[in-house]
Amino acid sequence: MTNNSSYAALLLRLALGVTLFAHGAILKLGTFGLAGTMGYFGSLGLPPILGALVAFGETAAGIALVAGVLVRTASLLSLPIVLGAVVVHAGNGWVFNAPGGGWEYPALLAVGLAAQALLGAGAFALEPRRLLRRGGVAQAA
Repeated sequence: MTNNSSYAALLLRLALGVTLFAHGAILKLGTFGLAGTMGYFGSLGLPPILGALVAFGETAAGIALVAGVLVRTASLLSLPIVLGAVVVHAGNGWVFNAPGGGWEYPALLAVGLAAQALLGAGAFALEPRRLLRRGGVAQAA
């Protein structure tokens, strides 16, 4: 039987990376803007600067995951962000398309990020240690 776990980790990494980048760069920074995002966080009773940190954190983690750089670190550092989203959306119920959004989508992201942290980068990653060890872009293990 063929072990395709490195490709499974790659698919998970790309899906999580694109999702985080879209939420940070496209939604929070692009659509709402930094001031709008910070204002929203303030309206929740959170420090507005947290909105900026989340937007830039999601963007940076998304780029890192897609590129395959510091994948475990990016996954672990993203967990508090998505767990915070679970808490914010918890009172809205289960379905994410409900008014205010539900909690299941950020909970799924949290599980995915935890799995990615455990799995590692997978195939075609630009992890510095793997590049040095193999002398080039890391291929499937």
